[in-house]
Amino acid sequence: MKKQLLSILALLFIFHISAQEKKSLQIERTQTAPKIDGVLDEPFWQTAKEAVEFTQFRPDRGVKDTEANKTVVKMTYDDQAIYVAAYLYDDPTLIARQLSSRDNFGQSDFFGIVLNPNNDAQNDTEFFVFASGTQADAIANPSIGEDFGWNAVWSSAVQINDDGWVVEMKIPYRCLRFDNNNLDTWGLQFHRRFRRDDSQYTWSPVDISQGNIGLYHGELKGLSNLEPPVRLAFYPFLSTVQRSFDGEHESNFNAGLDVKYGLTENFTLDATLIPDFSQAGFDNVSLNLGPFEQTFSEQRQFFTEGVDLFNKGNLFFSRRIGGRPSTSPELTDDEELVDPPHTVKVLNAVKVSGRTKKGLGLGVFNSITESTEVTIENVVTGEFRKEEVEPFTNYNILVADQQFNGNSSIGIINTNVFRTGSFRDANVTALVSSISNKRNTYNFRAEVKMSNVNEESGTETGYSSFFFIRKTHGKFRYSFDHSYADTKYDINDLGLQFRNNFNNFGIDASYQIFEPVEKWNRYSVGTYVNYTRLANPSTFTGFQFGGWANGTTKKLHSMGYNLNLSPGKQYDYFEPRQEGSFFVTQNRVNTNGWFESNRNKRLSFNSFIGIQTLLDEDRDYVNFWFGVFPRFRMNDKFTLSYGIYREYYSGDRGYVTQEDDDVIFGDRKRIEIEQTFSASYNFNPYNTLALTMRNYWGTVTYDEQLFSLLADGSVTDTTGYTKQNITDNPDINFSTWNFDLSYSWQFAPGSFLTALYRNQLFNSDNASLDSYTNSIDTLFKQPITHVFSVKVQYFLDYNQIPALFKKKNREKGSDQS
Repeated sequence: MKKQLLSILALLFIFHISAQEKKSLQIERTQTAPKIDGVLDEPFWQTAKEAVEFTQFRPDRGVKDTEANKTVVKMTYDDQAIYVAAYLYDDPTLIARQLSSRDNFGQSDFFGIVLNPNNDAQNDTEFFVFASGTQADAIANPSIGEDFGWNAVWSSAVQINDDGWVVEMKIPYRCLRFDNNNLDTWGLQFHRRFRRDDSQYTWSPVDISQGNIGLYHGELKGLSNLEPPVRLAFYPFLSTVQRSFDGEHESNFNAGLDVKYGLTENFTLDATLIPDFSQAGFDNVSLNLGPFEQTFSEQRQFFTEGVDLFNKGNLFFSRRIGGRPSTSPELTDDEELVDPPHTVKVLNAVKVSGRTKKGLGLGVFNSITESTEVTIENVVTGEFRKEEVEPFTNYNILVADQQFNGNSSIGIINTNVFRTGSFRDANVTALVSSISNKRNTYNFRAEVKMSNVNEESGTETGYSSFFFIRKTHGKFRYSFDHSYADTKYDINDLGLQFRNNFNNFGIDASYQIFEPVEKWNRYSVGTYVNYTRLANPSTFTGFQFGGWANGTTKKLHSMGYNLNLSPGKQYDYFEPRQEGSFFVTQNRVNTNGWFESNRNKRLSFNSFIGIQTLLDEDRDYVNFWFGVFPRFRMNDKFTLSYGIYREYYSGDRGYVTQEDDDVIFGDRKRIEIEQTFSASYNFNPYNTLALTMRNYWGTVTYDEQLFSLLADGSVTDTTGYTKQNITDNPDINFSTWNFDLSYSWQFAPGSFLTALYRNQLFNSDNASLDSYTNSIDTLFKQPITHVFSVKVQYFLDYNQIPALFKKKNREKGSDQS
């Protein structure tokens, strides 16, 4: 007993000592702001306290920096900003400094600073400067990881010297959210990465085998008596879009304003007034034969920036706002749509978000879209009529999220969609939590959600839940999860949900290394088991298990392998597109692998290959795919890349159509080929010329004999259905072409001129037996869409306005004299 007590006391003592070892940097005020030029010749840089003795955390752990590659960081501040100077010793011939666009890490060494004004280990603001001079910034927390969609306006400069390189930074307080009455201690971390061997060092040592990285931050002390300026910034813009299609030309001119306003030191309002999304790129459309909608990533900056709070619970899919109309008109046999709208106009959008010193995060999001009508023509009488397909609509999100213990949070989220008139309304409420123990060895997540959809016929209420527990430390880890949704759970008015009606269980286990071993910098292996059911009726739908392995060698080549098995019968209740029906497959086997060569080389590539089949004597099914994507870096400014992806299906069986009460299936041969080409030339960190081309081709050819789906999930060909006697020919030849040429110039901090030229082709017909070359020939005979746009956006800090007027007055007085 005495020995045990002594051991416990010794452990507590060690823990106490280690807790006191957190690094600290004392910052001192400057009376004169430094010139951000990468030359550290100001007197205060000579006397400022130093942050030194960086420690590697990958690929190896605990390796100290040396005199040859040491890092020395200093900081100072005034009422306008925090200033950072870093001297990064190195052999200048070994410094990687490929030019890239903002937030693109490319093949470049970098230095980064992480600031956490609340010192809560969970809400970081990150600023990176590459050796090329390019910037990147992000907000980060354990829930979302790093969000590089967030952008701030700050200054930096890089200077390459004989013994390394220098970074100088100015981070205005408008980039940060903090409580001006609680400045005693901020969380602080510095990062440095060497691209040539993929090693990364931090000032405060990090143990990546346990807990989130924010727990290992050091401390910034010495800030006091701040009188930060008003946090108000304007982004006025002008834009023009010239569009032509099939002989018709359309011109649009737009002027608008985005605003960022610091309501308090901790809370910020973002608003887009008269939004302009004209420069969002084309979506990478492909042939979709599945039962679920095809979705694409968000490209509008307002909806990608600073939305971490609103993404809690995965209830927010921003493409719903301004997407396709929510309804379609009912047409008679004599009617057809005239140029149906593909999007709804967004009138404005506002978001307010922030987090208090005590960890309470609050967010309000609101957006309004206008009423949209469609024109319908009677092809017999020539008469036209209009019908509303989307009314005036309000989208709203409310979030409250409390963080605690530096590693846990619990929150409530409510989303609401209100449509005027008789159109449906929707509301979703969720309680979400992520809780870790104080030792950061286990994590538990729980989510409970309720949806309400209101239509003229009444209100439907649905429920969903998710529970997940995992071991989060050490080389060996495991987890268990359970997810559930009933048949009425529906979040698709503002969220994204492919399906409901499930009751699923999963188990995962993995092993990974944290230090290099033999030929490997890192590797991990794992296995999983999934068991799936319907919620109602409570019935078995599938069982899957498999394993994976991936890793990176010391030569920086990465590779991975997956094996997935679905033994026995699997019951698909969604492919038939008819409630209560299901389709049975059995003994599915899927195996695939991938390889990526060292991207530091001028010529590199990544590739993958896979095959899937059914071990079923009644089916002759195989699915084979591969892709190769070479990349050539001609120099630090100019990069070319090409990619080809091909997928082939033989004996694929799937839904065709529905005739009366019969669900018709068919065996089909499918081919998909996608080719991409891209080139980018970065004149400097502020000027980029980029080109992207994409061609996609997909065909589906059904066997002549079709099947009827039976009640037991099997099919029969005795009902006499063929391609000739169903309503529509199911064969498809689908192809698209996108061309995108852009030039971006950052002519002042936060101010951009962007010029774009795009064109697009599309074709879909039944000529599925045409060859690829014939299909391309047909595609390029279609009418082409041409789009040319220019947008100028200027960043104006409210605090700069008096200085601008003073400058104009001085110039005016000079002219008069």
